[in-house]
Amino acid sequence: MADSSATTPAAPAEQLANLHLDEVTGERISKSELKKRQKQRQKEAEKAAKAASAPPKATSSKPKNAAGGEEDLNPNQYYEIRTRQVNELLKNPETNPYPHKFQVNYDDSNFVEEFGSLKTGETLPEKELRIAGRIYNIRTAGSKLIFYDIRTSADTKSIGTRMQVVCQAQLAKEGGVPFEKQHAHLRRGDIIGIVGFPGRTNPKNLKEGEQGELSVFATEVQLLSPCLHMLPSVRYPFADAEQRARMRYLDMLWNDRSRETLWQRSRMVRYIRDFFHERRFIEVETPMMHAIAGGATALPFVTHHNDLDMDMFMRVAPELFLKKMIVGQFGKVFEMGKNFRNEGIDLTHNPEFTSIEFYWAYADVYDLMSITEELVSSLVKELTGSYKTKFTNQHGETYEVNWEAPWRRVEMIPALEEATGEKFPPYDQLHTDETNAFLQKICKKMNVECPPPLTNARMIDKLTGEFIEETCINPTFILEHPQMMSPLAKYHRSKNGLCERFEAFVCKKEIANAYTELNNPFDQRLRFEEQARQKDQGDDEAQLVDESFLNALEYGLPPTGGWGLGIDRLAMFLTDNYSIREVLAFPFLREEKTAHKEKFAAELAGVQPLPEEGIPHK
Repeated sequence: MADSSATTPAAPAEQLANLHLDEVTGERISKSELKKRQKQRQKEAEKAAKAASAPPKATSSKPKNAAGGEEDLNPNQYYEIRTRQVNELLKNPETNPYPHKFQVNYDDSNFVEEFGSLKTGETLPEKELRIAGRIYNIRTAGSKLIFYDIRTSADTKSIGTRMQVVCQAQLAKEGGVPFEKQHAHLRRGDIIGIVGFPGRTNPKNLKEGEQGELSVFATEVQLLSPCLHMLPSVRYPFADAEQRARMRYLDMLWNDRSRETLWQRSRMVRYIRDFFHERRFIEVETPMMHAIAGGATALPFVTHHNDLDMDMFMRVAPELFLKKMIVGQFGKVFEMGKNFRNEGIDLTHNPEFTSIEFYWAYADVYDLMSITEELVSSLVKELTGSYKTKFTNQHGETYEVNWEAPWRRVEMIPALEEATGEKFPPYDQLHTDETNAFLQKICKKMNVECPPPLTNARMIDKLTGEFIEETCINPTFILEHPQMMSPLAKYHRSKNGLCERFEAFVCKKEIANAYTELNNPFDQRLRFEEQARQKDQGDDEAQLVDESFLNALEYGLPPTGGWGLGIDRLAMFLTDNYSIREVLAFPFLREEKTAHKEKFAAELAGVQPLPEEGIPHK
């Protein structure tokens, strides 16, 4: 955010009303100035278009694909010219820029390993490779030699391979498309198919000890899908965080780090799934829309079912359904999927997020701590090659995190007593009105502001966030929460008033939550009623009484351990991203309000839409 001292005074409202947005620069200017700029740009565009369409001069050493004048265009001008060029290609079946198929026959991730031993100037013409990729840079050396820097697409093995493609006129396939026609219409950003063979270049002035670049020597290049827009450049960079989030597809194709982050997230998800499958957990799917919002203390999104004319809630957690499956004789189940919580958006929260929950019959909270340590520490080792990682937060503070087991364990109430210097009421009195007054006094003493409603659970949670979570850099279990903070957790077997629960924190943020499940239907009803009381006090996140779940408990839920972990949050720490936006393919964004919308490619090229007849859903 810019320094407020550097901002200019706001213009009067009547002046702002008379200003118009310059779409190219983002400035607000007078109508006359805008018209002046538009006329100048139109002249520049016409000049560039004329230069781009003109045949090369006989004395020029540049090939036709040099696209004279394009480097001087702004993105809007480039888009208009390129759109018309591609539309012209579409009019001729022989130059169709959108072919149906190109056969790829080679795994590009093996390229360096398989052909890295080639010597400078050595080629293997007998080894035909068919690869495809996107052009990121074009270099020419006369009219008969062109170099393309391409990148292939990501898959489970890599985020894509950078390769150099060497195109020489004398290597063009006989009887095929002439060399100049193959390359005349190729631009940065285009997706191309290449038929060629491996080799190393043999450049002049090669220093001693250096080798030519490992490359694909093309015999044929085919345009598979043109890019109508100008790719980012030094002159027109693409680094603004908001712009990157709104044009995530461009962010992915342009920024290797963005693509690698999502690639590492995919590896993480696959490892977690395999971990539970190997331990005989069954992956299941449960409903996304619920008649009652339950399973977690959170504010739900409300939707409406038209046919049944009833409001429903997008799920905040799958917990209650998964425990019903344990009642239904499934001993080990897990689900990985989306949850939706109608809460604030910040660096660590997105309204829809991915979590994994598992339920394990005949296990308790202590088994869950062990499996959490085993899962997460082995995951970190698999993804990074070490148990130690670094994480830098939004303030530039870098933490060195050791994920190796065993993790630190902290009991909540004793730790709060140590931090505040006050002796808390007995555990079995933590839910009373007297404790409420005590907690308000403690918050005031410690200068901790807790937003209303000032329930006992919310104040203890706030104090925990201030004085315990702030100490959790390495993975830490915060244990033994008061019962009224955990309506679905089982009471502690030896400490009346507490429950058998833990939350796992890393770098001061929660990543996992687990407990020995409450399986007593009588106690569970009382807990739900206490939550209803908190809701009456104004706590919108408190849960309601779920009669269907209570009925399921009456059939018998075995002693069970339940656990949940935030996939997005863990991905942030393992890829060193302090913003949750970076680990989501398409993060939630506020509505973008723009006064003017640029024309689509079809509008610029004058393409008429084909008639379309709708077919009703079957």
